[in-house]
Amino acid sequence: MARLKKYKPTRFMLETSHYDKAKADFAVEFIECLKHTKGIWAGKPFELIDWQEQIVRDLFGIVKPNGYRQFNYAYNEVTKKNGKSELAAAIALLLCCGDGEERAEIYGCAADRQQASIVFDVAADMVRMCPALNKRCKILDSYKRIIYKPTHSFYQVLSAEAYSKHGFSVHGVVFDELHAQPNRKFFDVMTKGSGDARAQPLYFMITTAGNDTNSICYEVHQKAKDIIEGRKVDPTFYPVIYGAAEDEDWTSPDVWKKANPSLGITIDISKVQDAFNSAKQNPAEENLFRQLRLNQWVKQESRWLSMLKVEECKIDFDERDLEGRICYGGLDLSSTTDLTAFVLVFPPTADDDRYFVLPYFWLPEETIALRTSRDHVPYDIWQRQGLLQVTAGNVVDYQAIEQFISELAERYQIAEIAFDRWNATYLTQRLEGEHDFTMVQFGQGFSSLSPPTKELERLILEKKLAHNGHAALMWNFDNLVVETDAAGNIKPSKRKATEKIDGVVALIMALSRALVHSADFGGSVYDSRGLLVI
Repeated sequence: MARLKKYKPTRFMLETSHYDKAKADFAVEFIECLKHTKGIWAGKPFELIDWQEQIVRDLFGIVKPNGYRQFNYAYNEVTKKNGKSELAAAIALLLCCGDGEERAEIYGCAADRQQASIVFDVAADMVRMCPALNKRCKILDSYKRIIYKPTHSFYQVLSAEAYSKHGFSVHGVVFDELHAQPNRKFFDVMTKGSGDARAQPLYFMITTAGNDTNSICYEVHQKAKDIIEGRKVDPTFYPVIYGAAEDEDWTSPDVWKKANPSLGITIDISKVQDAFNSAKQNPAEENLFRQLRLNQWVKQESRWLSMLKVEECKIDFDERDLEGRICYGGLDLSSTTDLTAFVLVFPPTADDDRYFVLPYFWLPEETIALRTSRDHVPYDIWQRQGLLQVTAGNVVDYQAIEQFISELAERYQIAEIAFDRWNATYLTQRLEGEHDFTMVQFGQGFSSLSPPTKELERLILEKKLAHNGHAALMWNFDNLVVETDAAGNIKPSKRKATEKIDGVVALIMALSRALVHSADFGGSVYDSRGLLVI
């Protein structure tokens, strides 16, 4: 029997459902008759870890008054190397060979055939190592299919790139690494109505966190999170998420333990420590560590700058202390319904060698509620906190932005404003013609953006940039991903970023103008030492 001594049914069990211990015991005993197939565990009995047994008992032991399972959907988000694939393979075999369903159809699904084959190969080896199953099953390796002869049931691999048509009569689906699904089509085909002819189909989803918040996986993740936190109710949906919260300290071993339920059993703490040490030294690995080891939904696979370094540049300063000082602006106008950013950069003075940053953001008022709900970004909170300006209507009011920038000029000496020419003709002409601002068209290619982008990195690493922790700007930094060309030039990439980076782009444009005109320090920083290549 399993090690779990004190089983308590999940809090998501309905009052009308009940825990059938005999059914739960059978499911656990079936799985524990199997053997592990890889590494130091190969050949050893599959003794369920506590968190795994909890899932098995909840899914197979909690039944409705008619005796059928309460849960038809199970979402399991767990970090790598915690035994997800082994558990998924065991559940696939249980559904195929131990569930008493005649001609059961079990499908192993993934983004591609190679990924879908991972769980299948584990299941096939489990069958070979179990005499009772081996004599009752036929394994067709070339077709990635296992047939359970007593009930004419089968377990078959499918992939998003190869599935053909509707018409499945699903008793079970195992979705491996749901975050890798390229779109929702395959998921919908396999889960929407495919099991209607079955009494108790089970759609078992396993995944690590991803980085695409517009994906089907993130949609399911949000549903699971909403159920866990009480915002939604779905008695057929079983949510399990092991991971670190966004505001938790990713450097803490206690947080590592929370996100890795098999730590100390299937995962050696030294392996996590080594991965952390590498990520701490190399910002490009930080997001991979957060995603794969802590199950955090990161904005991009590899981070250009460590958020720890960006956060270390936060200083609580009074904006009024900057009044009267020379500064440079960067204006990034998005579409008329999207986020617009304007950032002021104040060059160092003789008393301070820091570049001070003041960011401003706008959205149309009528889009706030929709964007907050759809994008899962707290625009509404930022608006209440005064961090986000709103303009009347459902499109950005450029006249309001024009007026706001004009009023800023009464407080600060705005020497120049750099702007991306896209969609900016009207506003820039007004700022130049009506308010006498010096407007500088700023290209968005590598030649224009690479020098100030690399300089921004240097300033952050040397703590010579000062910001006030503006939530929207920090969110933009967290979303930031850069592109690199063959010559090693870099630039922020709106194409690759999955969320908004407009504030950082505006900051880089403003910083570029400040650097070019750093006359107080002997002319341009580029004149004194040339371009900095990092």
